[in-house]
Amino acid sequence: MPSLNRLTGGIPPATIFVTYALGGAGGLLAQWAGLPLAMLMGGMVAVTGASAMGLKISGHALAVPQKWRYTLIPIVGVAIGASFPPDFATQALHWWVTMVALLLFIPFAQFLGYAIFAKLGRMKPATAYFAAMPGGFIESIEMGEKTGADMPMLIMLQLLRLILCIVMIPIAFSIFEGHAVGSASGLSVAGRAPLTAVDWAVIVGLGVVGWWGAHKLKFPAAMLSGPLLLSGIAHAAGLTHAVPPGWAIQVTQWVMGTSLGVRLIGFERAQAGKAVVLSVIHVSLMLMVAFGVAMLLADAVDEPISAVILAFAPGGVSEMSLVALSLHVSAVYVTLHHLARIVLAVLFSRIGQRIVKL
Repeated sequence: MPSLNRLTGGIPPATIFVTYALGGAGGLLAQWAGLPLAMLMGGMVAVTGASAMGLKISGHALAVPQKWRYTLIPIVGVAIGASFPPDFATQALHWWVTMVALLLFIPFAQFLGYAIFAKLGRMKPATAYFAAMPGGFIESIEMGEKTGADMPMLIMLQLLRLILCIVMIPIAFSIFEGHAVGSASGLSVAGRAPLTAVDWAVIVGLGVVGWWGAHKLKFPAAMLSGPLLLSGIAHAAGLTHAVPPGWAIQVTQWVMGTSLGVRLIGFERAQAGKAVVLSVIHVSLMLMVAFGVAMLLADAVDEPISAVILAFAPGGVSEMSLVALSLHVSAVYVTLHHLARIVLAVLFSRIGQRIVKL
């Protein structure tokens, strides 16, 4: 059945079913416990933990097709776009200060990461350099492979950059806020009235057309940025009020968390231990810098400190957007900064590559 193999990526359907079931169970358990970003974090931990204990399905390691999660990321984009106010352009004019700050933050973050991985971790220059990229996961892997980086270690460090932000940021905010954040992510943007068939057609259309257009125009993170911008224009102009329901955001968290958990499977324990220690140091220092930027510039952009921290956090754009939705801060502000971060990280890395002569 060639068509089924293409759909599943050659992974047995039973393996996919059990893996998602484990991720869902972990997410529901985390939700019951009141943990932040429960469906995402719970799913990720459950799948990784079950694999570490040696669970296999008919001899196959836990696995899901990674491309499946891309079909759900546009939901996040449409949901964020739905929060575009009619005066979005006026609000965005206040954000130039932190956008300019990114021009300084990106090269500083890369230098800091390079120093940690090269000096403290004693990695070869190519591995340390591309592991330190504070954005552009796929681009960092591609450039690292071309320059002879240690690919298993590079992949692990880049994954940990994304995952540690998902784990550390919601927990830190929960401590400071005094209550869990993200346990009902997306409910703040969910429409109160039941969605009609027309509403669903609009939501799907904004996601599909936005993704296709952004891909053709080679936008960064096209599966998120395209639906976000198209949805933002439609909602700001008053053309639609359709918003993805809260359960759709929860399902997206579940699928993304399960996919991330699968990607941690198969690394050697000694290698993983070293990567975790270095990544905790790296991410912690970058989050401290992000906190400092937020303290200095939050008033200048008329955004809460939590929003600016998220805008400068070195996590994945989709994941940080979900956290922003959970915290009821401007997901538009956070997401646009992360899209700019990806572009700048790739640009500065290409320039710096010539300087360090990798």
